[in-house]
Amino acid sequence: MILRTFGWSFAVTVIALGGAFLLGGPTVFALVLILCVLEISLSFDNAVVNATILERMNPFWQKMFLTVGILIAVFGMRLVFPLLLVGITASLGPIEAIQLAIEGGSIDEPGTYAYLLHEAHPAIAAYGGMFLMLLFLDFIFETREHTWLSWLERPLARIGKLDQLSVVVATLALTAAAYWLAEDPGTVMISGALGIVTYLLVNGLGSLFEAEAVVAATDENLHAEQEKSGGASIVGVGGKAAFFLFLYLEVLDASFSFDGVIGAFAITQNIFIVAVGLGVGAMYIRSITVYLVRQGTLDDYVYLEHGAHWAIGALATILLVTIKYEVHEVVTGLIGVGFIGAALTSSLLRNRRSGGDGDGNLEPALPTTDNVRTS
Repeated sequence: MILRTFGWSFAVTVIALGGAFLLGGPTVFALVLILCVLEISLSFDNAVVNATILERMNPFWQKMFLTVGILIAVFGMRLVFPLLLVGITASLGPIEAIQLAIEGGSIDEPGTYAYLLHEAHPAIAAYGGMFLMLLFLDFIFETREHTWLSWLERPLARIGKLDQLSVVVATLALTAAAYWLAEDPGTVMISGALGIVTYLLVNGLGSLFEAEAVVAATDENLHAEQEKSGGASIVGVGGKAAFFLFLYLEVLDASFSFDGVIGAFAITQNIFIVAVGLGVGAMYIRSITVYLVRQGTLDDYVYLEHGAHWAIGALATILLVTIKYEVHEVVTGLIGVGFIGAALTSSLLRNRRSGGDGDGNLEPALPTTDNVRTS
């Protein structure tokens, strides 16, 4: 299972590190390795959330996530997107942006690629922060069978019955960040609003087509297949529903990658080293996602999803804070790993008390909702 799931990641790591050493020596080798570790530490909670969505997709779209999705993640978000962002914010053409990126230069030197990307950070942070905050709020405002931080999650689930409360809270947070933290409140408000619109659009379309797929999955042919297999099996969604879930995953990955891309330029200003290092890390996040799905880890450790979403809430808050203040990437990574580690420990203790399996429920079950939110 390990070799089959992580085989491509291991192979790409060997090629990337070997090429880095041959072309750039020990210094470039070390930079690629550091960036890979940075990406994994910052995005481990992303893998857990991705797994909750990927397990609802059929095998074909799971493969799309691992093939087309990784190309988008590595080349699109780690290489092309920063170039486009610098080109738009600095009013540069594509060729000029590429030339500026190749020239390099310090992040503290005005006019360099790294400096311009850093200057665009408030808009990036507002967009990604709003997308992630809505993902977090939709999770904690929804009534769930299991609760991790019950003293907090249960009251939040009760007030979450107010319609569109997550959008209201996110908009208030964006307004506060723009007013108190931003030098250019208008840019932050527009970027944050786009982040909210992107979440609502992709999430809403995914939920719509997933609901249609669930209805279609009850036809006679599916029932016949289930009877042949000896039981009611869970069939992942496909078609338009899976396509929009795929889009949702890619936007989610983009939101998680913003802080890593910006932080990477504090380590090196070479866009190709950044793309290789973060790209290798992104492959491991994909492999971890698939491993969690195939092993049924989220079913066995029921609080992992909760820990990941609390980590997302922390990351969303940090992104808004970084509109004005610098927050070191180590802090961001440690917070995410801390929430995941605490949730895993709680899950292990719960399973031990309930007899060693992942099905025992030590808490009074809360009524579940019938909605099909992507989170």
